[in-house]
Amino acid sequence: MSVNNTFHVAMYPWFALGHLTKYLHISNKLAERGHKISFLMPRNTIHKLEHSNLHPDLISFIPITVPHVEGLPLSSETTADLPFSLHSLLMNAMDLTEPVIEVSLRELRPHMVFYDFTHWLPALARRLGIKALHYCTISPATVGYLISPERKLHEKPLTETDLIDPPPSFPLSAIRLQPHEAKGLATINVNDYGKGIAFMERQWISFTSSDAIVFKTCREMEGPYCDYLESQMRKRVFLAGPVLPDPPTSTLEEKWVTWLESFQPKTLIFCAFGSECILKSNQFQELLLGFELTGMPFLAALKSPIGAETLKSALPEGFHDRTKGRGIVHGEWVQQQLILSHPSVGCFVTHCGSGSLTEAMVNECQLVLLPHAGDQFINARIMSGDLKIGVEVEKNEEDGLFTREAVCKAVRAVTENDSELGHVVRTNHAKWREFLLSKGLENSYVDDLVQKLHSLLKS
Repeated sequence: MSVNNTFHVAMYPWFALGHLTKYLHISNKLAERGHKISFLMPRNTIHKLEHSNLHPDLISFIPITVPHVEGLPLSSETTADLPFSLHSLLMNAMDLTEPVIEVSLRELRPHMVFYDFTHWLPALARRLGIKALHYCTISPATVGYLISPERKLHEKPLTETDLIDPPPSFPLSAIRLQPHEAKGLATINVNDYGKGIAFMERQWISFTSSDAIVFKTCREMEGPYCDYLESQMRKRVFLAGPVLPDPPTSTLEEKWVTWLESFQPKTLIFCAFGSECILKSNQFQELLLGFELTGMPFLAALKSPIGAETLKSALPEGFHDRTKGRGIVHGEWVQQQLILSHPSVGCFVTHCGSGSLTEAMVNECQLVLLPHAGDQFINARIMSGDLKIGVEVEKNEEDGLFTREAVCKAVRAVTENDSELGHVVRTNHAKWREFLLSKGLENSYVDDLVQKLHSLLKS
């Protein structure tokens, strides 16, 4: 360790923009305290994150060339470049970087490496005398529900029936999966994710081989799940706190400022489902018709649905004319953080990605939850059931389909003043928002994490 007691961390997250962004957030927090970061990421993706590097003197981006794998489109580097069906090939490509990563780590000589999906990294780090920490971008509740040793993953694949209920000694909570959710997760869990290894097996090795697990959460919000995992995994669990994204340095585009300011405060629905969530055509239309049914203005930032040639061609018949002046469906990237904080936005319809939920919780707009895949289902149950700070759109339990009426009902529940449920979620949202933004909270968590990392290096 250097004289001034700082350490050097290498970062190697899964090649998904959501993961890369979250790793950069914690990198900024550590660099703010003088620690050195070597951030390994795909070469042509670096420019997308450079503007978010707040400490370029301490955070160095190390370019990695993504190996070519048959079937993977040329120039593909992150999951944002690919349909979900090809993510396994990208994972295969990332696994093939192991020799390059070994050379880089030998040259960089960091004290520790943060990783997530690269299940081979802990063994590599151990050979080089480097501590390996699983920095997990999903919630401890999700990991405990799906990957707990109580599930006996090494004995048999999990079935749909297994996944509907939590493990036997899982903390008391509102978390349960609907049949369609359990079925989808059971399928993903046994399919290859990379060459010759199932997704759940990869995750199991990644967690159990680590020197410690780090979560982006607070004990006040998910303490029982952290304790459960620590006892089940027999691993030290460290908490980094909320790791809130830093305020944007840019300003909202003038076209959005002008449009948003034409509406009264807290009257507009903002809907955004991230860079990877693509709806089926019928669900895309039901969602938009649900917004129309509310009578409220709306801005929906959505990808074109599956099979649609253009966003315009996918709109319900007559929809554009009926909502002209009060509704926009936009297919390109938008400045989500800045839009969420705009006074006109009263409701945020989200796919329940963890990054979007964090951004929403520190703003005043109310949450309507419409999870799409994976950990989003459990995030939605935490928000709506455990914390009671959002309302989930009702779906058919067997096929997961929702209706325009269900969308309208959820939006009205969180926005109408005479809604009893709305009063509950608005009160709880305000309470948790105040907690997350309370002075010193984040610093105390990151400082405590730094102390625990120091102690791990001495062990």
